[in-house]
Amino acid sequence: MKILAPSFLRIAVVGVIAAFAVSCSRQTPSIDPTKYSQEIEQWRTQRVAELTNDSGWLSLIGLFWLKDGTNTFGNDPNSDIVVPKVPQHAGKFVLSNGLVTFETSAENAFTVDGAPITSLQLKSDGDGKPTIVRNGSLSFQIIKRGEKLAVRVKDKDNPDRVKFRGLEYFPASLKWRIEARFERYNPPKPVPILNVLNMESDEQSPGAIVFDIDGKTYRLDAITEPDEPRLFMIFADDTRGKETYGAGRYLYVEPPDKNNRVVIDFNKAYSPPCAFTNFATCPLPPKQNILPMRIEAGEKYTDHGH
Repeated sequence: MKILAPSFLRIAVVGVIAAFAVSCSRQTPSIDPTKYSQEIEQWRTQRVAELTNDSGWLSLIGLFWLKDGTNTFGNDPNSDIVVPKVPQHAGKFVLSNGLVTFETSAENAFTVDGAPITSLQLKSDGDGKPTIVRNGSLSFQIIKRGEKLAVRVKDKDNPDRVKFRGLEYFPASLKWRIEARFERYNPPKPVPILNVLNMESDEQSPGAIVFDIDGKTYRLDAITEPDEPRLFMIFADDTRGKETYGAGRYLYVEPPDKNNRVVIDFNKAYSPPCAFTNFATCPLPPKQNILPMRIEAGEKYTDHGH
């Protein structure tokens, strides 16, 4: 004999099933540990590739701040800018009214985009894409920090690059891949950022990444970069100066979804360029981004002898 459930019981059962379905739909999808391990390995491989490529931070051999007027360069020790591997009197960088002109009498020795040059006004990184002047294994470009301009010199044959020993990391753990939320600042909040040269710049923070670890809530002010959709954070924690670089670490986070949810993955935290060269101008963590805890994730610091 077929027994029918009372109508109220059928309704209750349907309601429980529907509620369970809604609950499941709101849960964060589980992370496949194997796929996540592969993701981290891929990220680490890309990190080393960017660091060690021909124009990566390990190729940097000099940073020279320009004075108004003529700045001579060459391998002559009396030059304003002493550079190996170029003629004794290679040429000059002329700074006038905030613009830099490159001049040389060495024909066919210096090129831009493969074409020989003897005189050219150079764009700085403050103009977007800087002009790259090349000579053999060397490259020259202008950087702008505040109102100051400098010549950055790279050598793809720099021993620091050729003899690079690799990177070290904390063991990757899903504990440090954290579901977080984005708290927007409206309007964006100005955040003073000091760099290693004691220069200060006013950056804009669109909001903070807010997350929980071991029952405590923390927040990091993010900043934006030109032509970069991701949020950038400069932070430090209680591992700095011990297992990690003393001046802090960097981390990118993908833009928030429509519900302002984000994932902050400290397994992808990395050392700033200053950990590898004395000729970088690394920004330092603002005081509100110094966490009173240990983040045992991401890149460790190994003294690379610079």
